[in-house]
Amino acid sequence: MDQHDQLGRPDLRIGLIGFGLRASLTRYAHRPGQGSRVSVVCDSAERGRRDAAERIEGVRLVETLDRLLSPDVRSEVDAVLVLTPDHVHAEHAVRTLEAGIPTFVEKPLATSVADADRILEAAHRTGTRLYVGHNMRHLPVVTAMRAVIEAGTIGEVKAVWCRHFVSAGGDYYFKDWHADRRNTMGLLLQKGAHDIDVVHWLAGAYTRRVSAVGDLAVYGAISDHRDNSDRRMADWYSLDSWPPTEQRELHPVVDVEDISMAHLVLEGGVLASYQQCHFTPDYWRNYTVIGTKGRLENFGDGPGAVVKVWTRRTDAYREDADEVIEIPDADTTGHGGADPLLVAEFVRFAREGGPTTTSPVAAREAVAAASCATSSLRTGGGAVDVPALDPVLVAWFEGGQAAEEPGPVEQVVLAPDDPEASVAAGGGG
Repeated sequence: MDQHDQLGRPDLRIGLIGFGLRASLTRYAHRPGQGSRVSVVCDSAERGRRDAAERIEGVRLVETLDRLLSPDVRSEVDAVLVLTPDHVHAEHAVRTLEAGIPTFVEKPLATSVADADRILEAAHRTGTRLYVGHNMRHLPVVTAMRAVIEAGTIGEVKAVWCRHFVSAGGDYYFKDWHADRRNTMGLLLQKGAHDIDVVHWLAGAYTRRVSAVGDLAVYGAISDHRDNSDRRMADWYSLDSWPPTEQRELHPVVDVEDISMAHLVLEGGVLASYQQCHFTPDYWRNYTVIGTKGRLENFGDGPGAVVKVWTRRTDAYREDADEVIEIPDADTTGHGGADPLLVAEFVRFAREGGPTTTSPVAAREAVAAASCATSSLRTGGGAVDVPALDPVLVAWFEGGQAAEEPGPVEQVVLAPDDPEASVAAGGGG
């Protein structure tokens, strides 16, 4: 029996495609009687379906996207979350958009510019709502920095620097499918898409030219490998895995860089840099934004962090900044409270439309900048121009994805034994 929210509306029925790492969003999507519930889970892996059955009472389980899109199951789904591994986001999202289902795609949107554009084109062609899970736009430390910039406190932004220290890199990215560039392109894209999107958001501009360097400096020298497809990250994650050179049981294929540095030239001449390292002892992001009247910097990126703002000239570093913004000790789950806000925004958007904090165009631009940076990194570090998105698509998405008369939709039906018809287990960003 359908449950209803406080406005008397039936819960939005959500289908989850992929029940792996980012199935953590279930706790915010499955809120019967409060606006949404998970009605169907699609996962080709028996473990994923079993986990879903244990966590979601009464959920319907299917093995393939073909089955989810079949009339009897499709009738139980009002919106979907695509939470599968990165390299199949486009295959799954294009099909759900073509079926007219409002679609949430976990970040990164795709692993190539072509696939990212294909998703946006499908949404535009069919007039179907598309949302991308860039949860850091809801992260309190990021929204605090953006508020300072929007208030004009530091003047016109001229430079943005981001240093990303990833102590968990060996456990998070080098023991499962993330370590194989066929699934991610590389961690400068898979992991960096978060930060590049934030850099763009803080600067108010997108990258148009990029160069990068990087290396597989530590994990490439480790010879102990294991097929970990029978396990999940929780089965091996440990803070005792230190130093990084002592990591064991890495994925059979390890060919993504564990350290990278990119220089970005944004629209309007804003300059940015992004550094990512997966073998540091600490785990946080440090942003510095420099404007024509001052600069800001965050220390810590979760609850208890601070954002410091300097707007007066001195002749040395000054600990007592002109403004200090403290990030409250709020919800420490779900990426510091960002995930529940992310899902709530998608539920509202899927039901009603309207403006959103995240942006499909911005998600595409993060993929494009990271993809071109990875290409530069692997071809000698020269400058690479970032291809622009079709202006028609930019206008449509920035106009709020306003409904147009949809064109003819070519239904793509995959044979049951087609490998692309199956949903790969585990997904997430």
